[in-house]
Amino acid sequence: MEIKNQPLSFLPYLKSVIWGGEKIKVYKGINTDQEKIGESWEISAVPGHVSVVEEGLYKGMSLNDLIDEFGSQLLGESVTKKYGKNFPLLIKFIDAADNLSVQVHPDDQLARKRHNSLGKTEMWYIIDAEPDAKIFSGLNREITPEEYKKRVEEGTFAETLAEHSSNPGDVFFLPAGRIHAIGAGNLLAEIQENSDVTYRIYDYDRRDANGNPRELHTDLAKDAIDYKVYDNYKEEAPSESEKEVTLAECEHFVTKRLIIDGNKTIVTDGHSFEILICLEGNVKIICSEGSTHLNAGHSALIPAKVKQFTLEGKAKLLSTHL
Repeated sequence: MEIKNQPLSFLPYLKSVIWGGEKIKVYKGINTDQEKIGESWEISAVPGHVSVVEEGLYKGMSLNDLIDEFGSQLLGESVTKKYGKNFPLLIKFIDAADNLSVQVHPDDQLARKRHNSLGKTEMWYIIDAEPDAKIFSGLNREITPEEYKKRVEEGTFAETLAEHSSNPGDVFFLPAGRIHAIGAGNLLAEIQENSDVTYRIYDYDRRDANGNPRELHTDLAKDAIDYKVYDNYKEEAPSESEKEVTLAECEHFVTKRLIIDGNKTIVTDGHSFEILICLEGNVKIICSEGSTHLNAGHSALIPAKVKQFTLEGKAKLLSTHL
C-alpha cells in the first residue's frame, strides 16, 4: 500500500511543568483548563508520547503506526537507511514563565552507551520575548571538569554561564554538550533530535510538587559537557526581506525560515520527510491528494513520497528536513 500524497497534522501533547505559563494556549488558539503548560509536543515518537494523526484518512493512527505501514514512503530512503523505523526528530513549542533549569545533553555516542538513546542536538527560534528576556547558552570563561563540579557543589556554577538578550526572530543552535537554559519570558519553537535525555545541572534550589529538591545529574553531566568557550553562541537573526533563509544545518537536521505572501511551490528530493511549523499567519498546504490549513502554533509533516507541494497564504514558517 502506498501513502497518500497529503500533509499530516497531529494532536499536540500539552505538558504542564513548574516553570510553564499560559502563552501556548493563546498562541495555538486552544481551549483547555490545563494550567502551567510549558511545552506543546507537536510531532513526537518519544515512548509514551507518540503523536496521533488529528484529521483525515489516517486519523487516529500514531506516528509509529504510519512508519510501520509506509516506512521510507513517509520517512525517506536516506532517513530509513540511517534510522530504520525510528523517527529522528522531536518538534516542540516552549513557554517559559520562569527560568528553566541549567542543563546539558549528551551526544549520540554517550547517549547510546548510557541510555540506548539518541543524544540531543537542538535549535531554538524565538517567537516572542518579554522585555529583558534572556537565553543562557555556553560558557563565559574556561573551566575544567573539576572546577565545574566544585562550583555546582558551592552553588556558584551559574556565574560561568554566557548570557544573551532574547528577541523575536533570534536563533540559537545548541549542539550536544553545550550548557544552556531558557530564561523566563521566552516563547520559542524547538527542533531537536528525538531524545528525552537531559542532565540537570542547576535548578535555582526549586522544589517539586512534593516539596523535594529536584534531582540534579552533576556526575552524568560532567562527561557530557563541552568545556570550550566559543566566539559566538547566537546566530545572526535573518532579515525580514529574506523570503527563504537557512537558519541551521547539521547532520541531524536542516531548518529554513520561509516567508509566504501568496503562493510558493516547493520541490523536494524525496530523500527525507519535511516538517512545517507555522510561526505567524496562516497557510494552506496543498498536495496532489489532499491539503490542510496551518495557523500560528501548528505543525504538519509532509511524507517523503510527496515530491512537490504548494503553500498558499500569508505566513512565516519554519521548514525542517534531514
